[in-house]
Amino acid sequence: MRALAISASNRAAAGVYEDRSGPVLADLLRSAGCTVDGPLVVPDGEPVEAALRDALASGYDVVVTTGGTGLTPGDLTPEMTRRVLEREIPGIAEALRAAGAAAGVPSAILSRGVAGVAGHTLIVNLPGSTGGVRDGMAVLAPVLGHAISQINGGDHVRPESGA
Repeated sequence: MRALAISASNRAAAGVYEDRSGPVLADLLRSAGCTVDGPLVVPDGEPVEAALRDALASGYDVVVTTGGTGLTPGDLTPEMTRRVLEREIPGIAEALRAAGAAAGVPSAILSRGVAGVAGHTLIVNLPGSTGGVRDGMAVLAPVLGHAISQINGGDHVRPESGA
């Protein structure tokens, strides 16, 4: 699975501070069995859409973003992602928020991240914190291979019948 990690952060892109969540995301994608490029650090807003479109053109199986999912006026990653998606997968985004809340982070329910498919690429938005990335990848990693298989026309995995 070829993966791209994208960090959406105006301040990190401007060099105000170092991107911390992107490297964590890239490491966790590698641990999930992906060959990873990035993290690519871009300002939030239209640069996110451009990076996603470039990723689609490059044929990535999965693109995971970190950052830009909050409530501030500059948090536009979900809107930019929706411009690219052909089909949303609301269960992923719902599970990510629920896992964060269950981990004792009440503000996890404020994340507006989305997930879905564009072409043959799975795109998932994660929060911009390192903890949010860890919690999110704990949810995403176990289903990543199956999701990519399904996007590419794979059959559902069926348990062996003992009867």
